[in-house]
Amino acid sequence: MKPGPGRTLVISPNWIGDAVMAQPLLQRLRARDPERAIDVLAPAWVAPIWRAMQEVDTVIESPFRHGQLQLKERWRFARALKRRGYAEAYVLPNTLKFALIPLMAGIRRRIGYVGESRYGFINILHRDNRKSPRPMVSFYAALADAPAADALPPSALPKPRLAVSDEVIAAVLSKAGLAQDARLVAFAPGAEFGSAKRWPAGHFAALALYIRAADPEAQVVLLGSGKDSEVTAAIQDQAPFVRDLAGRTSLGEAVALLARADAVVSNDSGLLHIASALNRPVVALYGPTDPGHAPPFSDIAHSLSLHLDCSPCRQRECPLGHHACMNTMEPGMVWEPVRGILEK
Repeated sequence: MKPGPGRTLVISPNWIGDAVMAQPLLQRLRARDPERAIDVLAPAWVAPIWRAMQEVDTVIESPFRHGQLQLKERWRFARALKRRGYAEAYVLPNTLKFALIPLMAGIRRRIGYVGESRYGFINILHRDNRKSPRPMVSFYAALADAPAADALPPSALPKPRLAVSDEVIAAVLSKAGLAQDARLVAFAPGAEFGSAKRWPAGHFAALALYIRAADPEAQVVLLGSGKDSEVTAAIQDQAPFVRDLAGRTSLGEAVALLARADAVVSNDSGLLHIASALNRPVVALYGPTDPGHAPPFSDIAHSLSLHLDCSPCRQRECPLGHHACMNTMEPGMVWEPVRGILEK
């Protein structure tokens, strides 16, 4: 069914990496109808990612508290959205509470996955195969088509792409006290999902020492949220020359620093997917997760995994207690692709 006149509303996932992976959906919607404005309703902590996407007309920050229903507040908010004249809504989170908003706003076409038994709330229902889930970009991009058993593979979809102006990058470098013209390598040693995704702090420190030995002028920065401070402090203890910026930059500033980075080394996290969408050279470290499910899409990208018999377990904590999938991924193994990037 071809959309009628009006605007399109996209309700954002709560995870930064998922928001990046959802961009091909917006690219497909824009290609289908270049004149239709696309608005995104997003939590404040994800909003900067959507603002870096050229397909988005307006980002509306969600006023709701995470994990709470707030039914009256959703009703009032939905009535305000109704005045913007949306013809369709794409509900990317799988929860029932987000499916309430477009229904309350009187939006006729409400597209999304079944999720929490959202029959009636979503009236164009898609389904994924739990035994063989779709890659993330395919999962979201499929919503642009009629529901079907199969989805386009990532190779057939546009790549996620973000953009930051040179002026913004220069301002953020200056604010952080970083040189404009020296080599910049960014580490993202955190992972919101859980400790199982984290490469050990000592390995990151050893990698920083490899980089410093190869280029004494190189700037190595640690990016992340305040929740990563224990990990980043441990790295800095062993490699004092690194700049610990975790929790000291806004997400928008971290995006700008990643946009300037000559190389990015990251666990499977939101910052990895931001760096990939900025088309920076990345080395992605996978342990308990599947590198094929949410890979980086940079022109220069290395996905490292030991492919142990026990992985991918997709658990927040190592169920076997040894965390071998990350602990035995030696710094020298990661240094090889990083060196190749820096020598180009």
